[in-house]
Amino acid sequence: MSAVAQLKPKAAIAKPAAEVTSLPATPRKGLTMPGWVKTLSANTLPPLVVLLAILAMWQIAFSSPGANLPTPTAVWAESSDLILEPFYVYGSQDIGLGWRVLTSLERVAYGFGFAAIIGIIVGAVIGQSVWMMRGLDPIFQVLRTVPPLAWLPISLAAFMDSRPSAIFVIFITAIWPIIINTASGVRNIPQDYRNVAQVLRLNQIEFFFKIMVPAAAPYIFSGLRIGVGLSWLAIVAAEMLTGGVGIGFFIWDAWNSSRLTDIIVALVYIGIVGLLLDKLVSYIGRVVTRGTSEG
Repeated sequence: MSAVAQLKPKAAIAKPAAEVTSLPATPRKGLTMPGWVKTLSANTLPPLVVLLAILAMWQIAFSSPGANLPTPTAVWAESSDLILEPFYVYGSQDIGLGWRVLTSLERVAYGFGFAAIIGIIVGAVIGQSVWMMRGLDPIFQVLRTVPPLAWLPISLAAFMDSRPSAIFVIFITAIWPIIINTASGVRNIPQDYRNVAQVLRLNQIEFFFKIMVPAAAPYIFSGLRIGVGLSWLAIVAAEMLTGGVGIGFFIWDAWNSSRLTDIIVALVYIGIVGLLLDKLVSYIGRVVTRGTSEG
């Protein structure tokens, strides 16, 4: 090998270029809403949007000079005191809607309370007997279709006073769905539960409280929800005829005085209170049945 060849440098071996790996971009932290805010928004925004749409259509539909019904702005202008001051007292008959609602609720509490106690007991007894169920169910189905106001003349003739008459109307209106649902719940108690009661040798009272009521609770509270709704409807209708200071008589008196805006405000009160009563019974049912009842 020549000297020139020995002095010639060897060709450099090309090294592969270093591979550059980019670091993952750090995601930007956005504003996240808490869970309760999302739940509140999901439950509040849809009905609020629908309510605003209804008020807008109502305002547009009755804005003409010859309209028969007042607009929402007219209701607020003429009857805002009923909304802002529900508990004013200017006299024995001139009181706020809050007091009138409480008076009606007191009557509902008595009538519905009696209906709940008697209805659950009677329904439990009937549900235990096939023959009683077959014999009384058609009668109950007929009586439950009688309108609440149809009972009012009978109650007035029996009690000779408007207060117990109104309470009786509530009682007789609310008791039928409670009896029917309780009896159905007792009839659907699993046979295994009854076998356990026989093994433990439970008496009738122990069986009622430890087996029957817990097992039939979803049916019972379904009947109670229907009953409390009917009770609120019945007291409003009964008070229109019996008088007093309840919310029903206020509507009738406002009609006689041509105060349509006051009637509309009272209807809103009635609807809100009815919703709260239904939610209250539903909540108690979920607590008692540990979430197995409807609601």
